[in-house]
Amino acid sequence: MIKKFNVKVNGNSYEVEVEEIKDGSQATRPAVQRPAVQSAAPATVAPAPSAPKTGSAPVAAGSGSVTSPMPGTILDIMVKEGDAVKAGQVCVILEAMKMENELPAPCDGTVKSVHVTKGASVNTSDVLVVIG
Repeated sequence: MIKKFNVKVNGNSYEVEVEEIKDGSQATRPAVQRPAVQSAAPATVAPAPSAPKTGSAPVAAGSGSVTSPMPGTILDIMVKEGDAVKAGQVCVILEAMKMENELPAPCDGTVKSVHVTKGASVNTSDVLVVIG
């Protein structure tokens, strides 16, 4: 008895015919594989958000925060509350995708608060350091 199935492999849909084997005997004819007609239009993929641009439009002194650009683990915190920082100064080192990423201060100012600890896991857009 031959049965037809639609099988999806790596996003591609295939129509396959499968013959049931009884008593351990081999099938007399091979299964046929051909692409199935896709009934729905393929999903569109939204473009990935761009990474924050450094050195773009100037940010007013004392109005910024350092946020996580991607999920990862905090390896080191280079600042503490009350520290004066300059725009571009490394505040946090984030390990993500097996790489160490230095996260800079977006503006000049004073560190108002540090919201993470060394070894903490963070998600995209989590606020790590507030500069005021």
